[in-house]
Amino acid sequence: MKVASVEALPVSYKEPTDHNRYRSVCLVKITDTDGRVGWGESCSYFPEATFATAKIVEGLGQIIIGQNALHTEAIWYKLKEHSWWYGTGSGIASIAISGIDIALWDLKGKQLSVSVLDLLGGPVRDTLPAIASLHGTHASIDKMAEDIASHTATGLHGAKVGFGKAGNAYLGFEEARDLEFVEKVKAAMGPGKDLMVDLGVKNFWDVPTAVRRARAFEERGVAWLEEPLGNDDPEGYLALRAASGIRIAYGEREWNAIGVQRIIKTGTVDVIGLDPGRVEGITGFRKAAEICALNRRQANAHNFSTAIVGAASQALSFASPACYILELQPVYGEAQKDLVDRPVWHTEGFVNLPNGPGLGIEINEDLVQSARMDG
Repeated sequence: MKVASVEALPVSYKEPTDHNRYRSVCLVKITDTDGRVGWGESCSYFPEATFATAKIVEGLGQIIIGQNALHTEAIWYKLKEHSWWYGTGSGIASIAISGIDIALWDLKGKQLSVSVLDLLGGPVRDTLPAIASLHGTHASIDKMAEDIASHTATGLHGAKVGFGKAGNAYLGFEEARDLEFVEKVKAAMGPGKDLMVDLGVKNFWDVPTAVRRARAFEERGVAWLEEPLGNDDPEGYLALRAASGIRIAYGEREWNAIGVQRIIKTGTVDVIGLDPGRVEGITGFRKAAEICALNRRQANAHNFSTAIVGAASQALSFASPACYILELQPVYGEAQKDLVDRPVWHTEGFVNLPNGPGLGIEINEDLVQSARMDG
């Protein structure tokens, strides 16, 4: 039942939902003394960050070899304590801890022959609605509206669309174009479908711009506006909150539960994005989601990576009273559909329950090896 080895596996894959650009993450494989294996993922996204994460995973791995793999909480604290100088609860250290922690939870479930969802206390809801998570892509708004509506026609309850991304969509820059996009997408999806707008790093709105756009989006029924003023502008968000009633979302760039608690205390956020591959794993996500629930805020898994984070997000979203929906990429690439035997998906718009011990997935190790990065 003890940890025998910890492996860091930097991989790169094409992401069809992001213009087939190559994305990098560090997978973590932990094996126990009986040969059972748990898998985790560190959402580092860029090659240099992925290589750095792999080195930290290898270093932190030496601390937990020989430890009881069931002691996920104790090990999580050991990792945080050790990384005090180069992490202090943030940065690459948090990303590395995330991958290790997810792998340990997967391994613990396999050792006990129970699911991670059961280890988390079981589902707090019978159903979990799913929405499409994608980026604006085309120059033609009509084409984008048609594509998004084709995804929600499968039963998905709506779509979250990233502005300011790669491609020719040119969203988040001109008010008239943004409003035309919202109106046509809402009309194409039809009644009962939510639209969320997520500002990208290429967009830069000042407060007056954010206020005008928020008011216009609110009038047109946008469910929430994500990161309209970036990840850290409490004064700007206070001004936006005072001027508009639209729900405001941000938080996915926080590193831990303390960061989530800080932004909730500002009174400026309604929906807090959490990524188990960044916010210190399943343990860190659970702590952050509990803070959201205690403060009557919605937590929302930033499920935009491989099927490993997808499986962790699935279990955590079913287990947390603060999580009301799960975002799914409407088009799966090899990192979502081929990496595992049972990708997370939906049935008529509702996320399927996890099935099987641990995260409920088996990893295609041949695919992992073919995607390995040298460095």
